Amino acid sequence: MNILALSPHTDDSELGAGGTLARYIEEGHRVMVVALSTGNPVDGSSEPEMAAAMAMLGVKQWYVYDFHCRDYQGQRADILKELEQLHEHFKPDLVFCPSLNDTHQDHVTATCEALRAFRHSSILAYELLRNWVTPFAPTHYVKLSAGHIEAKAAALACYKSQQHRPYFAEAITRGLALVRGMQVGAEYAEAFEVLRRIE
Repeated sequence: MNILALSPHTDDSELGAGGTLARYIEEGHRVMVVALSTGNPVDGSSEPEMAAAMAMLGVKQWYVYDFHCRDYQGQRADILKELEQLHEHFKPDLVFCPSLNDTHQDHVTATCEALRAFRHSSILAYELLRNWVTPFAPTHYVKLSAGHIEAKAAALACYKSQQHRPYFAEAITRGLALVRGMQVGAEYAEAFEVLRRIE
């Protein structure tokens, strides 16, 4: 299976689906991660940090675009064009992206364009704890091992520039995975909203 994780900024896909990506790589699936930018130029994460994080998860294929952070709405046509080309070359069976209820303007724009570009792919939305007003409503869970969560925590630890943010704390990563696991009778899990499912 070809799996694409769409990250509006470097670090988003690791925060939302890092354990799941580690599991799918372990199972032998082809995984690609793309970030639309490194984030806010003042305090955003960097491409070298993402490179280190990808190594921790075992991701071999990854790429960072250079769209302007916080202005994706004005770049929608260009983002869609790049995603359509990505669809043509990678042909993902499954795409991960942020929820449509995410409050960050870049995240919502990225997901809206993903729904257009990847019309023939299943799409799952990951949760980013910082960005909720409307509660996240998971309808799909991926059971994970302790090793998958350790890989996720190690990947997030590579973002040295972001360690001051509370949601990067390993206790938060592990705690959320424990809660999601408890909900489905597993030690750990990550949860997603189903935006499109194709079988």
